Amino acid sequence: MLSALRRDMRAARDRDPAARSTLEIIVCYPGVHAVWCHRFSHWLWHHRARLPARAAAELTRVLTGVDIHPAARLAPGVFIDHATGVVIGETAEVGADVTIYQGVTLGGTDLDKGKRHPTVGDRVIIGAGAKILGPITVGDDSRIGANAVVVKPVPPGSVVVGVPGQVIARSRPRPATALPGADDALLPDLVGDSLQSLLTRVHRLESLADGRTAGPAIRPPDAGVWHGEDFSI
Repeated sequence: MLSALRRDMRAARDRDPAARSTLEIIVCYPGVHAVWCHRFSHWLWHHRARLPARAAAELTRVLTGVDIHPAARLAPGVFIDHATGVVIGETAEVGADVTIYQGVTLGGTDLDKGKRHPTVGDRVIIGAGAKILGPITVGDDSRIGANAVVVKPVPPGSVVVGVPGQVIARSRPRPATALPGADDALLPDLVGDSLQSLLTRVHRLESLADGRTAGPAIRPPDAGVWHGEDFSI
């Protein structure tokens, strides 16, 4: 357990550019506190002290804003950044070196007593507000975009965006040694890109037909800007 605690602290130092010292992480990082407290409550749970384990988990939730069931399995190096509003269910399994941002839920979708929560592979990044629901597997080195709702298995090395989550294969494999990237501005907008492509094609067809549509029409955006004359704002 001591080795896991040290790795958790090192993960926070490596993945949060705001961290200035080890002492600051020990004193001021509720996400690290939540993971450490979970490791203690998990130990109690597997030593048949179920009620004390649940009590410790509840106290951790009150103090840190992170709700982790003591039966959930967290591998070493898990880092919960900003912490607030994270929920990890009873049968969830989280791999090594996973980064979880605020508002994430690893939840179930039914009342089955068996496996009902996700299994998250190693080095996965789960963006703020994302929900991963059901007994599905998220493959190693995947990235779950902010506010995505994932209800289907995710192959290794994928990116998931949208509601419901759409799986996108990376054009280039992500090296295992690469630092976690959390820039949601780089994630694709599947619906927006598809709509823009359709509008562009329709605009070209109308131009070829040398005719104009009756009434106002929505035109393709110019350099990412949707012009206001097409909307009643």
